[in-house]
Amino acid sequence: MDKSYNPEENEKRIYEKWEKGKYFTPKLEVGKKPFTVVIPPPNVTGSLHMGHALNNTIQDALIRWHRMKGEPAEYLPGTDHAGIATQNVVEKKLAKEGKTRFDLGRAKFEKEVWKWKDEYEARILGQLKTLGCSCDWSRTRFTMDEGYTEAILTAFAHYYEKGYIYRDYRITNWCPRCHTSLSDLEVEHEEHESYLWHIKYEIEGGGEVVVATTRPETMLGDTAIAVNPKDKRFKNLVGKNAIIPIQGRKIPIIADEHVDMEFGTGAVKVTPAHDPNDFEIAKRHDLEKITVIDFDGKMTPESGEDFAGLDRFEARDVLIEMLKEGKWLTKIQPYVHNVGHCYRCHEVVEPLLTLQWYVKMAELAKPAIKAVGDGKIQFQPKKWKKVYLEWMKNINDWCISRQIWWGHQIPVWYCDCGETIVSKKWALEDMLSVSRETSKRRCPKCKSSKLKRDEDVLDTWFSSALWPFATFGWPEKTKDLDYFYPTTFLSTARDIIYLWVARMIFSGIEFMGEVPFKDVYIHPTVFNQEGRRMSKSLGTGVDPLELIEKYGTDATRFGLLWQIGQGQDIKFSEDAILNGKRFANKIWNASRFTLMNLEDYKGVSRETIKNQLTQADKDTLDHLNQTIENINQYLNIYDFQHAVEEIYTFFWYEFCDKCIEDTKIRIRENDKTKLAAQYTLDTVLKNSLKLLHPFMPFVTEAIWENLDEKNPLIISDWP
Repeated sequence: MDKSYNPEENEKRIYEKWEKGKYFTPKLEVGKKPFTVVIPPPNVTGSLHMGHALNNTIQDALIRWHRMKGEPAEYLPGTDHAGIATQNVVEKKLAKEGKTRFDLGRAKFEKEVWKWKDEYEARILGQLKTLGCSCDWSRTRFTMDEGYTEAILTAFAHYYEKGYIYRDYRITNWCPRCHTSLSDLEVEHEEHESYLWHIKYEIEGGGEVVVATTRPETMLGDTAIAVNPKDKRFKNLVGKNAIIPIQGRKIPIIADEHVDMEFGTGAVKVTPAHDPNDFEIAKRHDLEKITVIDFDGKMTPESGEDFAGLDRFEARDVLIEMLKEGKWLTKIQPYVHNVGHCYRCHEVVEPLLTLQWYVKMAELAKPAIKAVGDGKIQFQPKKWKKVYLEWMKNINDWCISRQIWWGHQIPVWYCDCGETIVSKKWALEDMLSVSRETSKRRCPKCKSSKLKRDEDVLDTWFSSALWPFATFGWPEKTKDLDYFYPTTFLSTARDIIYLWVARMIFSGIEFMGEVPFKDVYIHPTVFNQEGRRMSKSLGTGVDPLELIEKYGTDATRFGLLWQIGQGQDIKFSEDAILNGKRFANKIWNASRFTLMNLEDYKGVSRETIKNQLTQADKDTLDHLNQTIENINQYLNIYDFQHAVEEIYTFFWYEFCDKCIEDTKIRIRENDKTKLAAQYTLDTVLKNSLKLLHPFMPFVTEAIWENLDEKNPLIISDWP
């Protein structure tokens, strides 16, 4: 063995050795229950971050543990096309070249995104290898590969035929930058210091009513003023007409129980085309819906000639000045409120009335609630069970259409006669560019060939909801699907419990008749030392690849697991990674010293030397057994920090400080218990390397190569 361990010289070589040996691909052994993890697929937008590094270390540690226990361990890798996010980064790239996606057209733009995908997918999968992830690369999937696309089209057709998918005009979160709708879960709310503007509306026939609003520009689309029917202050106004300032348009004053008497003045403006609550009020009272802000975030002609074409926030400033001049603005009150932002580009979201596709959630949610409530699926930590159940019990219908080009185009065609045709076959033909005459496609109702395909694509989460089973070949009944589904363990972040975990649960039950996994581990969020979320754009991020380059993969993995704790947040400390490097060196040096003292040792059974074992030997071996038992218990309950602390403490203090010091004297002096001392050293070293391997795979495998063992450490037997 070299005098010191060099990660750079060993990691790539060892990983290639593992790949060449095909140790990552399990056999389908009848009668043996597999341990299966499908990787939360990283987006093909860039590179892995600290959250990925932590999560994949957790998953790989478990996979390596179960593999060594003799179980078929399947760790399926893959990537997500990440519709909005990937389109966003490619559009930014084009903007630097002075182009837009519209300059290219849809087909050429998609080719550009595919080029991006190929480059960054290769980079991401390479980074997973650098992290030491023992993924089954033979089963790598992408959410837009051919088989996976067929699964998505099958799911859409299934929901449509069942009556769960429908199309409707509703208020959706609209991103004026990305030009697409967003689900409620894709909107990030941030506190803004703003104002509550109190605006006076005159009443036809005399009098006035004052409303308070945080979005005065939307008043140009008001179609009513609403008050609570229990509010005595406004009882005499209900049924009268108010006059919108500046515009002079008359709108009714109505009574609706939704109105909060405590907010503002107790009277609220109703803008059905720009607020979800107002939209519901409008349905109950049959109110008109006037759109005054367009898809670009600019004011429409309906807002009036003073405002048409202005940006929504410019229009706000102009409007406020006009309200002041006309003495309609009675009060400006400082007000802090939550403002929705696009989760990808951080543009302020605009609630707009748009035509979208939805999935009805009422029936789909029921078995998904029951599965978690009955314990078929366990959340760790347990507090997330309550969070999941509360959200599922109040779930809204799912908006699944997005107005972008990158993704799975909705398999729907429209005929001029009003017929809507859903066709998986046509969609597959288009995807595969199969030679066909589209003119032969006919409307089943009027037989016309003049059909237009829906231009929208499906929400990214619609495809990733199928991940635990589509990755194994569904809708085909494959051997992989039969053997590996349901999967065993899912590790993911808390911010996608609703976006992804919940959707996988109801999808698995709907399409497979069985839950998709048994345990959901919500890993901690990695913050910086100041407790801020890590972000490359904000300069608060730490690149895990830089840590690996500086300290080595084993040190990085060890340091991340060391910090997990029992809480849900990590204030990341590089000191823990440095400690991991010191520990890796300690393992190397202790192993090297041990092997020097075992040069003449041929190996014996415990039975042979049981009478030679000293009390110190017995204590060390007992402590080793206890360590094995404790690590098993910790890993069974996904307590990774205590697992690494356990082996760290045993190796450093029991093995290095006590056992080596005790045995080297007996070996050097050729004591009558020398053979027992060598047996103890050999036993403890080999078992310690096995215990360390799931967490620190490279340094342990590099040492194991010097033991002349028949099998590499990665497939050796767990103690």
